[in-house]
Amino acid sequence: MAETFACSFTATELDARSGITEVVKRLREMGIPKLRVDEVQIALAEAVNNVVEHAYAGKTPGDVRIRCSLDPQRLWIDISDAGDPFPEGQLPEGKPANIDVPLDQLPEGGFGWFLIRELTSDIQYERNAGNNQLSLCFEIQVTRA
Repeated sequence: MAETFACSFTATELDARSGITEVVKRLREMGIPKLRVDEVQIALAEAVNNVVEHAYAGKTPGDVRIRCSLDPQRLWIDISDAGDPFPEGQLPEGKPANIDVPLDQLPEGGFGWFLIRELTSDIQYERNAGNNQLSLCFEIQVTRA
C-alpha cells in the first residue's frame, strides 16, 4: 500500500521554498535515501519554480498543490496549479543547453527541464478543468529500519 501526503502553498518564491522544504522533510521521514531525496528536491524545485515564474507570470499568485505517493519502488509527485498552461499544451523538450560558448555568453536558463527529465523515470502532463497537472515519477528504494 502506498504512503501518501499532500501540501499546498501560494505560488510565491518564499512560499514555494517553504513548501519544497516541507516535502523534502516528509520524504526523508518516509525512509527515502538522502541522495535520492536530494535529486527529487532538485527536480521538484525546478518544476515548482516554473509554476511560480511562468504559470502565474503577470497574475496574482494562486495555489500550488503537491501530492506525494510512495510505494516500495517508486515515488510519484503530482503538482497542480491553476496558472497558464504550457505553450501548445506540451512540456518543454529539455534539451541540454549549449555550454560550448565563451563564458560571457553562457545561457542564464535552459537547464531546468533537462534536469527534470534526467532525474525522473516518467513525466506526465495534462490540462484539466483549468488546472495544470504535472506528475513526476522517481525510481526509489526505500530503506526502513
